[in-house]
Amino acid sequence: MTGRERIRRTLEFETPDRVARHLWKLPGIDMFRQDDLKAVLGKYPEDIAIIDFNYGQGKKTKGERFRRDEVATDEWGCRWWAAEDGVAGEVKEPPIKEMSEVEQLEAPYEILEGAEFAKVNERCAATDDFTLAWTTVRPFERMQFLCGTEKLFMELAFKSKEVYYLRDLVHDFFTEEMKRWVETDADGVSFMDDWGSQKSLLISPDLWREFYKPLYRDYCDLIHSAGKYAFFHSDGNIEAIYPDLIEIGIDAVNSQLFCMDMEELGKKYGGKIMFWGEIDRQHILPFGTTAQVGEAVKRVKEALWRAEGGVIAQCEFGLRDPVENIETVFQTWESIV
Repeated sequence: MTGRERIRRTLEFETPDRVARHLWKLPGIDMFRQDDLKAVLGKYPEDIAIIDFNYGQGKKTKGERFRRDEVATDEWGCRWWAAEDGVAGEVKEPPIKEMSEVEQLEAPYEILEGAEFAKVNERCAATDDFTLAWTTVRPFERMQFLCGTEKLFMELAFKSKEVYYLRDLVHDFFTEEMKRWVETDADGVSFMDDWGSQKSLLISPDLWREFYKPLYRDYCDLIHSAGKYAFFHSDGNIEAIYPDLIEIGIDAVNSQLFCMDMEELGKKYGGKIMFWGEIDRQHILPFGTTAQVGEAVKRVKEALWRAEGGVIAQCEFGLRDPVENIETVFQTWESIV
């Protein structure tokens, strides 16, 4: 069975021949730990291939991302700092200082015009793995990057006309990006937003449903209209919106299972959505023993696994994670399923 067939069977609950595998790599792994990465993938090949792809050059883009103390400006004009090499960093200088400035904001459509969409189908045809488009679509986070988290929360609370204007401008751009991706041969399309704190959603579920859920529904409708699968990632505790994600058509969700009641998630939503990993990357992967890693995998299996599918053996490889812990994740899955 190919990786493409295995992931599709897992998504459709049609009994794959084994548990499917996927390894997320932080930028620092490609930068500094290539030998460890090759060791893991040599033993446990992935079933998902993130499409090798470049967007066009943004008019505002400057500097190099993921470098310590390097000030880098992204395509929207957001200035990023990284405290250490190999991590995403954070926006310290949002371009929008006052919300009255939103009407002067221009979305970076030039990165879509100059993107390598013409090469995507060739790259999809070159692999038997399930091909996944990794988009820039993240409306909540992009709005934070543009005006700052505190300011965004205040504007959301007061429901200012400016925050609606900003949301619609960002959404229009991401909708155009989605339209271009769904015209390719990618098997699935991913998007993201980090919605959770350690214990709850960052805004009220009702506000999320009013303000952001319709955007997500639009993305899912576009993806499904082209016969593709919708993959979504969100950090933190997002239990409150799991039923909404299922309702709008998310096919696979990557979330921090160990921040939530994993067993309850399995009882309520098992068989309704594919759990795209994961294993605790806050504590167990960087600091735990291999025995603790194995127990974490077994917990995920007991809570979520169904013989017909519904779970991908996925974890994130962080810059300081022992390679033995990453290997143990996949070794344990192989031994118990």
